[in-house]
Amino acid sequence: KEFAWEQLHTCFDPEIPVNIVDLGLVYDLKLVELIDGRKMLNIKMTLTAPGCGMGEVIAADARRKILGAEDLSSVNTEIVFDPPWSRAMISEDAQIELGIF
Repeated sequence: KEFAWEQLHTCFDPEIPVNIVDLGLVYDLKLVELIDGRKMLNIKMTLTAPGCGMGEVIAADARRKILGAEDLSSVNTEIVFDPPWSRAMISEDAQIELGIF
């Protein structure tokens, strides 16, 4: 999970110069060990707006970067809108960087 969080900090919404973790777009990570011993990571994430056309691009970038983890066989990303994203979910550092504090 630690590797996954590190990699997610390198994923960006192409329209906003802040990583998706500090934007508050990543809601949950769950590492699941399958019966055959393989490991799968499930990620619940959201977008800044339901109509954002970059959702699959961001999710694919996250999957690609995390699949480099040792002993991880698959990464699933689920884009959810509950709870809805709001600017309050942005980290304090990112708010300062974006000038919206």
